Amino acid sequence: MATTTLGKTGPTVPPLGIGTWAWGDKLFWGYGDQYGPTEVEAAFRTAVEQGITFFDTAEVYGLGESERLLGEFMKTVSVPVQVATKYGPLPWRFSAEAVKDALTNSLKRLQVDQIALYQVHWPFNFLMSEPTLFEALAIAVQQGKIQAIGVSNYSAEQMTTAWQELDKFSVPLAVNQVRYSLITRQIESQGILAMARKLGVTVLAYSPLAQGLLTGKYTPDHPPKGARKGDARFSQAGLAKLEPVTQLLKQYAQEHDRTPAQVALNWLIAQAGVIPIPGAKTAQQAADNAGAIGWSLSADQVSQLELASRAWL
Repeated sequence: MATTTLGKTGPTVPPLGIGTWAWGDKLFWGYGDQYGPTEVEAAFRTAVEQGITFFDTAEVYGLGESERLLGEFMKTVSVPVQVATKYGPLPWRFSAEAVKDALTNSLKRLQVDQIALYQVHWPFNFLMSEPTLFEALAIAVQQGKIQAIGVSNYSAEQMTTAWQELDKFSVPLAVNQVRYSLITRQIESQGILAMARKLGVTVLAYSPLAQGLLTGKYTPDHPPKGARKGDARFSQAGLAKLEPVTQLLKQYAQEHDRTPAQVALNWLIAQAGVIPIPGAKTAQQAADNAGAIGWSLSADQVSQLELASRAWL
């Protein structure tokens, strides 16, 4: 399997990861209702069996439960697993000691001595200055507790500032994790993707299937039920606008013997310096995600999908 490096000098990971927000999260995802630890462990095992050994979590996912589950699961496999987790810059965290404590707690829940990628979950640092935050993170790298540092949801300007703060300690910024898919391409028009490439920062693309819009399941005649009904993108007009993209995804899926979702993920993999991290709550979802790797769209197909999705720039 092809691999990619996080940033210029970070750990080497597969071209696709698994997002674990839903692991342990009862508030948004309903963990414990229609799925639970058995299902997410099966998702973990299936992903690893398919060569996907890179998992993204955060201390706030399930209030630490996602990290705890990953820690338990990692003990049951013999292959190395790389974890990316996130530090939440909450209002009451205003000292370097708060960063150290949060990192220590994540290490304990994950049951590891070092985290492959430690990210700042959002750019609003409240009472902690950026120099204080990034110096604390750089020290953790020097101590061997973190391999690489990333940020999440940062603008081009904010990402550049983070890069500059870390550069004072000769520590590179490895990642900016942002929302990115065929129909959420704002990181291109806002200059985030271009700046990431200039700085040598890898983009981790979360919500790469746009909450299911790129799976091909929904059409104007077959809209979704449940909570998605309130999202304008899933309205009849929104789904009608999406049809040119959906039709291309279905066409290319047929040509490559894949699914539309796998084509959408493969399009992201084809973008330089981008790693998609779709979620997976079950073994089947993990297997479906794995079907996006090990093959490639043609250059013309990548270009045609880009043209068809320009309305979402």
